[in-house]
This record gives sequence, structure tokens and C-alpha cells, in this order.
Amino acid sequence: MGSPGSSSTSWRTRDADGTPDHESELTMVDTVPPPRVADPVAESSAATTPRKMSLPTLTGMVVGGMVGAGVFSLPARFGVATGILGSLIAWAIAGAGMLMLAFVFQNLAIRKPDLDSGVFIYAKAGFGDYAGFNSAIGFWASTIAGNAFYWVFITATLGAFWPGFGDGDTVLAMGLATVGVWLFHYLIARGVRDAAVINRIVTVFKILPILVFVVVLFFAFDAGVFADNWIATGYGDLGSLDEQVRNTMIITTFVFLGIEGASVYSRYAKRREDVGKATVLGFLSVLAIFSLVTLSSYSVMTQPEIAATRQPSMIGVFESVVGDWGGWFISIAVVVSVLGAYLAWTLMAAEVAYIPARNEDFPAFLGKENDQGTPITALVVTSLAVQGLLAATLVLTDALNFMLDLCTSLALIPYFLAAAYALKLGLTGESYEDVPTRTRRKEAISAGIATAYTLFLFEAAGLQFLLLSTVLLAPATLLYVKARSEHGRRLFTPTEMGLCAVIVAAGITGIIGLSTGFIAL
Repeated sequence: MGSPGSSSTSWRTRDADGTPDHESELTMVDTVPPPRVADPVAESSAATTPRKMSLPTLTGMVVGGMVGAGVFSLPARFGVATGILGSLIAWAIAGAGMLMLAFVFQNLAIRKPDLDSGVFIYAKAGFGDYAGFNSAIGFWASTIAGNAFYWVFITATLGAFWPGFGDGDTVLAMGLATVGVWLFHYLIARGVRDAAVINRIVTVFKILPILVFVVVLFFAFDAGVFADNWIATGYGDLGSLDEQVRNTMIITTFVFLGIEGASVYSRYAKRREDVGKATVLGFLSVLAIFSLVTLSSYSVMTQPEIAATRQPSMIGVFESVVGDWGGWFISIAVVVSVLGAYLAWTLMAAEVAYIPARNEDFPAFLGKENDQGTPITALVVTSLAVQGLLAATLVLTDALNFMLDLCTSLALIPYFLAAAYALKLGLTGESYEDVPTRTRRKEAISAGIATAYTLFLFEAAGLQFLLLSTVLLAPATLLYVKARSEHGRRLFTPTEMGLCAVIVAAGITGIIGLSTGFIAL
């Protein structure tokens, strides 16, 4: 049975000598490294003791965790919202806020090294079992929305060449995505894991075309177009600068999901200080890539032209500069990258449901494995959930951006609770008994900024996605009740009962909003 103090992982690939293949583990595509789960055999065998990780390895983990499908949609997502000035402000705010969040995960890994069962464990440790449950459900649901986003993204890419796929929201698109979902399900259920060679190929296909995109657009730089796009007021009313920045916050958060990658593996760093260095180096590298993709787009196309580019918008922008081959070049990179990312996210989505079940926070049936050691029930539930969201694309107005926004909004729940827990530790002094006051103050300030930033993101996401989140969280409480009943535990404390009432009331409001059209899909 897993516990918060367990120190090994499941679902690892292994070298011929039986030791974990950490290269494959560290290059997991477009996602954070999988949460930790107990492995009694590994704990009792010296042969499975993880090798220590260098600074470059940890840095690569951060970069690989954040650079994914979202970057290919950046030009149009920014183009519909703002000009160059707004983009610079947005990246500055997002960069500062997400860096503080990275420091939160780094500090929690140091102050609470025994809490290594995944992001949700911080909410549980800081605010009780029900808060931890909602954090876990929120993170799992976020991965589901992210997986649905990947299939919509792939079929929307194909739609540029075969109109039957549309923008990823047609019957043909859903049919292809359905085949893909269950093909991956079958492969994973049979024991297929993310091999190192696959991850190397996918990583190259992610980074190389992005760098080519930036370099080519740099040489095609049009100073006149760039100047006109500075505030883009000549093209129509984008709202105040404050509104423009707010309208970019969700996409900037989405592309940074996975920032906690190095911190999750901090125990295996050769030097503890390398964790902070890797987080900062990796984050700054990714921030530079993302901001360059955005700014370079403004140098070759006007803001309205960028805004009108179909997603994935990097394809249209690049094609406008180099011709038809550019569309094929970026499109192939998108499909390969996203398929690799989907494998990693599916593995993690199943883990996110499996680990709380092993820790007795989810019902026991989600902790069942098949003969290949795959958490089969969690995998089935995960695949069915992705299938359900894909079916919803047939009625959504903008399926691609909806899935992206929903994924990000749900991820804010565990992020906010982790930041709030770090702030709580800093204010109370817990785990800082032998730490200088200056260090405690600095880490409390970082946690405070990260907490405020995540609250700001909730506001920026809007009431629609907050209510939609509770529409998912409210019925999920039945799983919490079942898990508590299985082990004869008290269901709710008075505070948890109040929180549950708020979530259920918000969920009912969300359902009414959907039925009346107040919440538009």
C-alpha cells in the first residue's frame, strides 16, 4: 500500500541490468514526471536504487516538461487578444508568477521531502483529506481535458489538408480521435511504456521546428509591420491594456504546465542546490522560446491576420513566409510531438487516479492492476473520460480553445492549494525549525506571490470555467464518500462540510447556467 513517504516509482522502464532507465523517465514528453508510488520490491533491492541526476539532466526535465503542443497555438491566441506591448507585459507577469510557483515546488520538496505522492499530497497535508481529494480530482480532470485537447489539436492540424476534419470538431475528427484513444489504451494496457528512443525523437520534433520557426521569421522581419503591431490600436478595439493582458493569462499558464518537474525529482539530484538552478535555467529557456514565438509572429503578419489564422496557428504564420512546404513541416512536427505527448499524459492520468486509490483517498477499485502491472481500472476510467470530452466537441463552439482553457482552469486547483500550503508553512514556521529567519521570510514571500498569482488566474479564467470545474468536482464527491466508507473513516469535518456545500451549490449553479445558456459552450 502506498504512503506519503514512499520513495520509488512505478511504471519505469529498466535497463538490461534491472535498474531504472532514468533517461526515459526524465524525458517524459509534455508533462510533469509521474507522481510517486510505493514499490516494495524496489524499496528492498539495492539494484533499483536510482542514480543521481546532474544539473543538465534536471534542466532538460524542466524544458521537456513544458515545451509541448501549446506552443504551436501561441500566435493566434495572442493575436486575438493583444499587440506586442500587451504580449511583453503578459509574458513578464506570467514569467514572474510561474517562477514563484516553481520556487514553491522546489521549497516544498526541501521542507517536506516525505510528501512525494504527487501534487495533491500538499493540499491534503495542509488543508485536510477533502481538500487533498479535490486537488487530486482537479489534477486528474485537467489531464483528461489536456488529452482531449491533444486529439482536437491533431485533427485540427489535419483539417488544414483534409477539410473533413474541420477544426477538430467534426464527426470524422471524433471518429479518428476515438480510434486513437482506444489504440493507445490497448497498447498501455498491454504494458507498453514510454521508451527513451521514442522520447528523444519526440523531443527533437518539438524543439527543432520551433527554433527553425523563430530563426526564419527573424530573417523575414518587417519593421513596418512590427511597429504597427506595437499596440495594434489601428486594427480595432482590443480593449484596455489590462483587458488585453488578462485575456492572455490562460494560454500563458497552459504552456507552463509541468514547471514543477525538477522539484518532483529533487531527492535524486547530485546536489540539492541543483534543483533550484535547474528550475530557473529550464524555466528561463522555455520563457525565451515562448516569447520569441509570439513576438516573431508580430514581425511578419498584422495582428488581425494573426488572429484569423486557424489553429495550430504556427502553421499558417510559417507558411505565409516560406510557402506550402512550411505548412507540412510544422504539421508533421505537431502530429509527432502531440502523439508522443498523449502517451505520456495518458500514463500520468492513470497514475493520478491510481496513486490516491493506493493511498486510500480514492475508492479501492481505482487501484487495481492487470497482469502487466498497469492500473487497468484507472486507465479504463481515464479513456472513457477522454472519450466523453471528445463527444462534446460536436456541440462546442470552439472545441480547441475550450479544451485548452478547461485543462488550465482545472490545473489551477492543485497549484493554488500547493502554493497556499507553502505559504502556511512559511507563516507558521513548521519545517523551518533549523532554518535561518531570512530564508524562511524569502520562501514565504515567494509562496505569497505564487498564491496571489494563482488567485489572479482564477479571476482571469472567468466565472464560466470556475463553475464548470465545480460541475465536475461536485459529483466526484461521491467517490470521496465511497473511499471514506470503505475504510470506516469520518466523512467530513465541519469545515469540510461547508466546503462541500459550496462546491455542490456552485456545481448546481453551473448546471443551471449550462441549461439556460448563461454558460456558453
